[in-house]
Amino acid sequence: MSERCDEPERPADIPAPDGSFEIHLAWSEVTLVVAPEQTALAVLLAAGVPVEPGCMTGGCGACATDYVGGDPEHRDVCLSLRERERMFCPCVTRARTRIVLPL
Repeated sequence: MSERCDEPERPADIPAPDGSFEIHLAWSEVTLVVAPEQTALAVLLAAGVPVEPGCMTGGCGACATDYVGGDPEHRDVCLSLRERERMFCPCVTRARTRIVLPL
């Protein structure tokens, strides 16, 4: 979990200039920061979020996770267009805005 005390809060719908993005866990009110060199999966696992890692390349869908807000930049090959409307694969997906998970 990360807090940024030294800079003003950026609106959730504006991408970070450095390529990082946030994952907000709506029910627990926790916001995680995914740095450019990290995967969302690694950050979720480090925070104790129960996500099942699989192939780690976006090919199997084992880690596919529901989201309820945000603009994911899908990089997987396993989810259908319909599934991508509500799920993302955190092993490879980045985001253009904050991703909100129903957790």
